[in-house]
Amino acid sequence: MALVTFIPRVVPLMVLSRMKLSESIQNWLHFVPIAILAALVGQELFIYENKVNITLNQEILAAIVSVLVAIKTRSLLWTVIAGVLAFVLARWLFSL
Repeated sequence: MALVTFIPRVVPLMVLSRMKLSESIQNWLHFVPIAILAALVGQELFIYENKVNITLNQEILAAIVSVLVAIKTRSLLWTVIAGVLAFVLARWLFSL
C-alpha cells in the first residue's frame, strides 16, 4: 500500500522537476493548494447529509471568527486558537 501511495506522488515530481514549466503554468499551479483547501473547507461547512446547508451553525460561526482573526492578526497560531475557542463556545451555546 505504501508503494501504491508513493508512486503517484513521486513520479510526477521527478518528471516535472526536470522540465521547465512556462510562467502561466507556474502561476496556475500556485493556486492549486488554495483551491483544494477551499473545496475541503467549503464541503465541511456547507454540505450536510449530501445536501447544501447554509444555516448558521457552530462550524460556520467558528469559521467566521477564524477568518476575522486571520485577517486581523495574520498569525496561524492565533487563528487556530480563536477558531477552537469559538467552536467550543458555539457548541456550548448551541447545547443550551
